[in-house]
Amino acid sequence: MTEPGDFDLSKDALRDQLFDAPEAGNADFRFDQRTAAVFDDMVSRSVPHYAEIQRMTAEIAADFTVPDSALFDLGCSTGTTLMLLDSMLAPGVRLVGVDNSPDMINQARTKAEGLASARDIEFLVADLHTDAVVENASVVVMILTLQFIRPLMRERVLRRIYEGLNNNGCLILVEKQTMESSLLNRLFIRYYYDLKARHGYSAMEIAQKREALENVLIPYRPEENRALLREVGFKHVEETFRWYNFASMIAVKSA
Repeated sequence: MTEPGDFDLSKDALRDQLFDAPEAGNADFRFDQRTAAVFDDMVSRSVPHYAEIQRMTAEIAADFTVPDSALFDLGCSTGTTLMLLDSMLAPGVRLVGVDNSPDMINQARTKAEGLASARDIEFLVADLHTDAVVENASVVVMILTLQFIRPLMRERVLRRIYEGLNNNGCLILVEKQTMESSLLNRLFIRYYYDLKARHGYSAMEIAQKREALENVLIPYRPEENRALLREVGFKHVEETFRWYNFASMIAVKSA
């Protein structure tokens, strides 16, 4: 059985060089075929403690999933989380990955075909802005996904997730955040860019990606995310991980 800490998140991934040209930031960031091909390397070098976030997600999910229910990974990208969870969860749990990018789903399916598993992981192309996909779920995972949902639609998306969760089920939410204090916000962003530089990104790559994401990724403050979760019905909301402007939260649906 694969142990969470041993799971290689970027094995065989192509190196991310999408933003190594001066004009690369002129267009909005897209989850297209070029991004899908390097995505595993991108997140392993761009998201602080990504492997630990994955390990914690699997650890929590293992305690909340129950047989004859489903786990949905919304914004599953290349399926890394689901493939880790496959080795951690009981056989009776249905695993479903959802993404609005056909290129990401194709990459996920290709990776899943290489798994030595008796469980078929399902993958769906769907747009969370319009499609209600969660049903009979004991766990829903959203890792760096809600921040890409249009702000006016976030409450609606979370409400649909809440309605599709069974009692005592949970939502695991990982988000990049913005701070109420402009001073701390600037500092945390600087620390984050320093991390990316330590992981091999050039100043130009960091700047070009920031420009490409400017109108696509819209982070909320921690208190805004917490308020949204409570507004749709979650009674128990706790932060489980924090690194400057990145955080993971768990929200539990109680009867």
